[in-house]
Amino acid sequence: MSANVDLNVRPDYDQVIQDVADYVLTYKVKSAEALNTARNCLMDTLGCGLLALRFPECTKHLGPFVEGTVVPHGARVPGTSFRLDPLKAAWDIGCMVRWLDYNDTWLAAEWGHPSDNLGGILAVADHLSQQRVARGEAPLSMRAVLDAMIMAHEIQGVFALENSFNRVGLDHVLLVKLASTAVCARLMGATREQLLSAISHVFVDGQALRTYRHAPNAGSRKSWAAGDATSRGVRLADIAMRGEMGIPGALSAPQWGFYDVLFSHTNNDLALKPVAARQFSFSQGFASYVMENVLFKISFPAEFHAQTACEAAVILHPQIRDRLHEIDRIVITTHESAIRIISKVGTLANPADRDHCIQYMTAVPLVFGNLVAEQYEDDFHAAHPIIDELREKMEIVEDPRYTREYLEADKRSIANAVQVFFKDGSSSMQVAVEYPVGHRRRRAEGIALLEDKFRANLATRFSAQRSAQIFHLCKDQAALEATPVQRFMDMWVI
Repeated sequence: MSANVDLNVRPDYDQVIQDVADYVLTYKVKSAEALNTARNCLMDTLGCGLLALRFPECTKHLGPFVEGTVVPHGARVPGTSFRLDPLKAAWDIGCMVRWLDYNDTWLAAEWGHPSDNLGGILAVADHLSQQRVARGEAPLSMRAVLDAMIMAHEIQGVFALENSFNRVGLDHVLLVKLASTAVCARLMGATREQLLSAISHVFVDGQALRTYRHAPNAGSRKSWAAGDATSRGVRLADIAMRGEMGIPGALSAPQWGFYDVLFSHTNNDLALKPVAARQFSFSQGFASYVMENVLFKISFPAEFHAQTACEAAVILHPQIRDRLHEIDRIVITTHESAIRIISKVGTLANPADRDHCIQYMTAVPLVFGNLVAEQYEDDFHAAHPIIDELREKMEIVEDPRYTREYLEADKRSIANAVQVFFKDGSSSMQVAVEYPVGHRRRRAEGIALLEDKFRANLATRFSAQRSAQIFHLCKDQAALEATPVQRFMDMWVI
């Protein structure tokens, strides 16, 4: 046989694809902590979406592709009157949730925001639940939504533990698409073969580059990229449900598979290593670990690697607010991931540029004692030149311990320290914050603040009576789990 002829023997599905499919098909959520955290995550995620509706740059993306379109049993977009097909509803919900960079976070070798998957989950669940009621069948319950959230968090988060997509230039929304595809296919009633097909298409699909997250190209696409990804997950699940064949070797096919095409080039010449070294690595299986350990953004709408820097700056504010023009330099001690992602100098061109700049996110609370979404806007930045004056005086220093403990499974710290030095030779104390208020180690402190954040976000869109109704249901674990999805979504319609 000629050596130039391909051997056309169809392989079994790559083991990783099978593992994801079997997890969503067979896993039963039993962890009370995971379910309780998922309930809090649901509150926080939808609240973040409501807050984003105050920004025209977000709302211009929302609504039907064709004005006046009527969609039977259309999925609702919380805080609006839109009733859309599930694909566009998933896009809109995902866009809202991610717009202000204020929903939950997962940090490891890869980063991301697992609650971005709620776009696809909620859109599909609402649509299916309405369809079921119309056929005289029992609707889906919110317990199904919480289960799907836990599984989506787990898929995205476990992949992120040891696999750095950012180092090969790919954006973390690939993992949103993967998780959304898997759990949405499950909600749709997929068989194992349909799930395998859907998941395989995720990896042969086009993958987003990180270009829009980094200087000098950072821009607003990073605020809707996750909505795009979760919507794409719904589409791939739907394709598989219609009987589309899968691609068994989507990951491992020599030359043409994901590993060889997209996961083989890094700064460490990974392409020169054996094929086994270019495959995904997993330190644990899939269960409910990620939801139990997820990080909530409670205090600041800021990229998570800067959360503790913002907190340190707020603590320092009373000491330095009357001495801003006496500052000689500001030292921010941080970890390697923060330096790689959000440390930047030079002109900041737009709000998305500013909320991914640790220097900007530290300067604002040093000056004003807080950091809110409106402070990223162009007019605010232009009106306060002191922010850029302080940025120019900042030095970024890596602490090897901060970098090491960021990755240690029993710590997962996100440490930053800030110290201000004055022209007369004096200095402030160094304020170090190693675990943000949304960390599992500060969960008891954080949940009360998260509930306050949720109430405030509800008040931006709903009457006091409606806000109280939603809040009290979301606080009651048993009542929320038993609520039909379409009834839950009724409460969020304007």
